[in-house]
Amino acid sequence: MLFWIFAAVLTAAVLLLIVPPLLRSAGSAPDREEFDREVYRDQLDELERDRARGLINDAQAEAAKAEIARRMLATAEKGGSKGDGGATPRSARVLAILLALVLPVGALAVYGTVGRPDLPAQPLASRNLEQERGGPPKSVMAAMDKLKAQLAENPNDLQGWLILGQAYVKMNRNADAADALRHAVALNKDDVEIQGLFGETLVSANDGMVPEEAVTAFDAVLAKEPKDPRARFFAALARFQAGDQQGALDRWSALMADSPADAPWVPVVRDQIREAAVALNLDPAKVTPQPLPPEQKEQAQPAAPNAQANAQANGQSNAAGQDEMIRGMVANLAARLDADPSDVDGWLKLARSYGVLGEPAKALEAARKARERAPERADVQIAYANAVLQTQPRNDTPKPLPEEATSALRLALKAEPENKDALWLLGLDAMMSGRKDEAAAHWGKLIAQFKPSDPEYTLLKGRLDALKTGG
Repeated sequence: MLFWIFAAVLTAAVLLLIVPPLLRSAGSAPDREEFDREVYRDQLDELERDRARGLINDAQAEAAKAEIARRMLATAEKGGSKGDGGATPRSARVLAILLALVLPVGALAVYGTVGRPDLPAQPLASRNLEQERGGPPKSVMAAMDKLKAQLAENPNDLQGWLILGQAYVKMNRNADAADALRHAVALNKDDVEIQGLFGETLVSANDGMVPEEAVTAFDAVLAKEPKDPRARFFAALARFQAGDQQGALDRWSALMADSPADAPWVPVVRDQIREAAVALNLDPAKVTPQPLPPEQKEQAQPAAPNAQANAQANGQSNAAGQDEMIRGMVANLAARLDADPSDVDGWLKLARSYGVLGEPAKALEAARKARERAPERADVQIAYANAVLQTQPRNDTPKPLPEEATSALRLALKAEPENKDALWLLGLDAMMSGRKDEAAAHWGKLIAQFKPSDPEYTLLKGRLDALKTGG
């Protein structure tokens, strides 16, 4: 009965919102011509103000006034020809009556067809809200609660902590997963797979940043497996995030040189090398080594010893998990930015992450979000320009930069006149466009920021000498 009372009240409220305005409009229709004449009067006043400010001359003003006067006369004639303006529109009353009848009858008909009035109410306590929101079933949550209770009684259960940590990873509860895996690492510090998984989870929990605890985990992996690609990648990323672009570039270059060309992490490493090279004002093509030839996968091969089989399995899981791990971090960051779009640094981080994943369109959109919120920041404009450049097709023939990128670089230079990235890229654009004096001016300001012993100084000196000799 309570449901029907509520439905009746809601229907009546809807009718009260719709029907009375229709009846009022039926009783007194608005005078459109009078409204139009009021608009034309405002236009005449605005015309006089424009003439007083000197925006138009007298001839233009008189011509415009004549046109407005003609329109006013036309509305006056139209109003006079209408006769009785207070006539009641019959259609409005008919529509009001139809709505008053059709709405409640139609609602009852629809509910009678698809509704379940005989269905008992379902108390909130008995509903699986977590599953309704797309979460794990109650059985899974119950099993996890049971596992946590067992671990509280037996905290030395290594397998239990691993299972709990991996379950949290699948649920995207990375902070809880890191806590569980931290216990597993404490119980077995020599297992490189546990250390690597712990490091990955810490990075995911920190939105792509490599914390010190993760660095320690990856260092432990590299101490036993110096060629582990996952640990090498994140160890280099930690250096890049700490400001050591050269150290990161050296490590990513070494990883690229040791990787087969068909390894799934090669595109990611190549993009990171490019980003580090741009940060160091180096030519990415010259500092990116060629990977090894693709691995030949034989159709049949003899059974390998257990140690070799385990190493192959670990390598395959690392390669498969690399892309999934990065995409999980990016998805978490994107979701956080949807909830709080004011985080400019978060948008910049998301743009870099999409660049790493080889999704330039999404990287450009993220950089555009950052630019909309902080156009006065030089680093934001630089990030936007780099995102624009990533969307351009690669071409062996040097071409000027797109206008969208150069305009962002000029804004960056305006905000920060000594910005190295802006000076380098604007000089490059000027050189490729044949504006050698402009290129020399930009690179002259840039080379003054380096010492003669710096590799950047040598690179810029060679470019400036080439400009002077007509190269």
